[in-house]
Amino acid sequence: MRSLFDSLFGREAGTASPEVGRGRPETLRRHTLAANSRLILAASAVGMPAALYMLVQGALMPFVVCMIGLCGGFLTLALHRRGQYERAAFGQVYTTLTVGLVLTLVDPQIVDFGLAVALLAPVQASLLSRTPGKKRAWVLLVAIVGMGCLGSVGLQLWPEVPHPAYPYISAMSFVVTALVVAFTASRLNTAYAVYERGQMNAYRHLVENVQDAVMRFGSDGQVVFTSKSAEKLFGCQRYELSGSGLIERIHVLDRPAYMTAFSEANHDGKSRTVEIRMRRDDPTEPARVPQFVWVEISLTPVVDTEIHEPRNEVVALLRDVTERHRQDAEMRNARRVAEDASEAKSRFLATIGHELRTPLNAIVGFSEMMTSGVVGDMSPAHREYADIIHRSGHHLLDVVKMLLDMSRIEAGKFELTAEAFEPANLIDPCFKIVEGMARDRKVKLVADLPRLLPSLVADERAIRQVLINLLSNAIKFSHEQGTVTVSMKRQGTLLNISVTDRGIGMDGAAIARLGEAFFQAQDGLSRRYEGTGLGLSIVKGLVDLHEGTLRANSSPGEGTTITVLLPLNGPETKRADTAEVTQITSREPAVTRSSEWPDEKRRAL
Repeated sequence: MRSLFDSLFGREAGTASPEVGRGRPETLRRHTLAANSRLILAASAVGMPAALYMLVQGALMPFVVCMIGLCGGFLTLALHRRGQYERAAFGQVYTTLTVGLVLTLVDPQIVDFGLAVALLAPVQASLLSRTPGKKRAWVLLVAIVGMGCLGSVGLQLWPEVPHPAYPYISAMSFVVTALVVAFTASRLNTAYAVYERGQMNAYRHLVENVQDAVMRFGSDGQVVFTSKSAEKLFGCQRYELSGSGLIERIHVLDRPAYMTAFSEANHDGKSRTVEIRMRRDDPTEPARVPQFVWVEISLTPVVDTEIHEPRNEVVALLRDVTERHRQDAEMRNARRVAEDASEAKSRFLATIGHELRTPLNAIVGFSEMMTSGVVGDMSPAHREYADIIHRSGHHLLDVVKMLLDMSRIEAGKFELTAEAFEPANLIDPCFKIVEGMARDRKVKLVADLPRLLPSLVADERAIRQVLINLLSNAIKFSHEQGTVTVSMKRQGTLLNISVTDRGIGMDGAAIARLGEAFFQAQDGLSRRYEGTGLGLSIVKGLVDLHEGTLRANSSPGEGTTITVLLPLNGPETKRADTAEVTQITSREPAVTRSSEWPDEKRRAL
C-alpha cells in the first residue's frame, strides 16, 4: 500500500528533480509520463462516483471506462517507478486504445467519439515512445476502426442497451484524452525548444570564446559566420573577412593550396588541413603595415545525408602557428649547425689521426728495433727507456685508431662487409690479443661456448673489434685474481655474446650513459683507471651498424655483464632473409681462414 501511495504522490525513483532535468528532453519526457498517469488517475477517480451511480441504474460503460483509467494509471506509474519507461509509455497508449475500443463498441451513435479517442493513441505513442513499437498502435487503431464499422452497420458487439447519457460520457472521455495528449505535446515541445536554445547558446558561447577562429562558409563559398576570435587573429573587424576579404589576406603563393583544399571540402566532402601565410593588420601602426603570419586552416565539410547537394557547407578552424614554425626553423638551424659541427669534428679527427699515425708508426718501429738489439747493444737503462717509448707509442697509436674508427662510424663511412663465419673461432685470437693485459692484471680468461653454435652473417673484423674492446674493458676493471668469462649462445634469431667480470661494477646512472663517447664511470683527476672512454662507444656504434642491441647489467662492487645481441642473418640492408638453411656445424674453410688471422692480421689492430 505504501508503494502504491509513493507511486501516486511520491517523486519518481531514479529521476532527477525538475530543476536538475530542466532543458533535458529525455528527463522531461519521463516526468511527463508520470504526470499523465496521475492525470488519468485523477480523472478516473473523479468520475468513479458517477460511474457507480450509473452502474446501479444499469449502465455498465461508465464504470468500465473509469476502471480502465484507474488500472492503466496504476500500472503505468508502477512501471515508471521501476525505470521501465518504454513499457509505461505503451501502457498509457494501450489505455487510450482500450477506452476508444469500448466507446466504439458500446453504441453506434458514439462511434465517432470512440474513433477520435483511439486516433489519439498513435499520436501519444509518437510523442512518448522511442521504439519501433509505435507501429503496433497504428495496427490496433485499424482493428478498432474495423470494429467500429461492424457496429455502425447494426452488428451488436456490446452486451447492454445504450444509455441516453453515453454521448456525454463519450465526449468527456475524449476531452480528457485530448487534454492528456495536448499536455504531453506542450511539455515536450517546450522541452525541445529550451534544449535546442540552450544547445545553440552553448555552441555560440564556445565558438565565440574559443582561442582559435571559427568560420562557416555556405555551399556557394560565401562567409556565413565568423567568430570574434578572428578579429584578434587578423587584426581587423569581422565584416572585413566577408566576400573576398579572406582570400585577399592569403599570401599570393599560398592561394592555390588554400583553394584546392577548400574545393575538396566543398565539392568532394573531404576534410582537409592546410598551413598558409595570411596577412595580419597591426592597428597600433599608423600606416597599418601588414605582416604575414602562418595560419593552420582545418576545413571540415558539413555533409547533409538527407539532402543530396553537389556542394557542401564548410566549417573552418583557423589557428595561428607562427610560433611553431619559428621553433621548427630554429630546430632545423640548430640541427644543421650540430651536423656541421659533427662533420667538422669528424674531419678534424680524421685529419689529425692520419697526421699522427705516420710519426707514431716511426716511433713504434724504431723503438722496437732498439729494444730488440737490431741497432746494437744498449745499456739496461737505455733499453728500459726504449721499451717505455715503445709501449707509450703503442698506447697512443691505439688511441688514434679508436678516434679514427669513432669518426668513421659517426660520419656513416664505416662500411660493413657481411659474410658468414663461425663466431666461436673469434675466441682464441681475441684471447691472444688481450692475454698480456690479463697476465699483468692476474685475471683468468674463460670461454663458455655450447657444442653447436650457428654461423653469423656479419663483418668479422668489426665483431672481432667488439669482442676485443669488451674483453679489454672487463680485464681493466677486474680485481686481481679475478675471472673474465665470454659466453655465446643462440637466442631465437639472434646471437647472444656476453662478457662477464667480477670487478668494480657500475651504478644505474653510469649504465644509462654507457656507449657515450669519452664517458668513463670514474671521471675526473682522481680516476684510478686509464682509458679514453671510446671503447664501449665504438662497440655501440658497430653493434648499431649490425642492427643489434647492446645491454648492460651491473651493480657497484659486484661486477658487470655486457651483452651484445646480433641478428644471425645479418643486417637487413646487407643481406635479405632467405629460405636457405644455414648449417650450425663447424666448416673447415672458416677454421682455416680464422687460424691464419693471428699471425697475419694482428698488426691491423
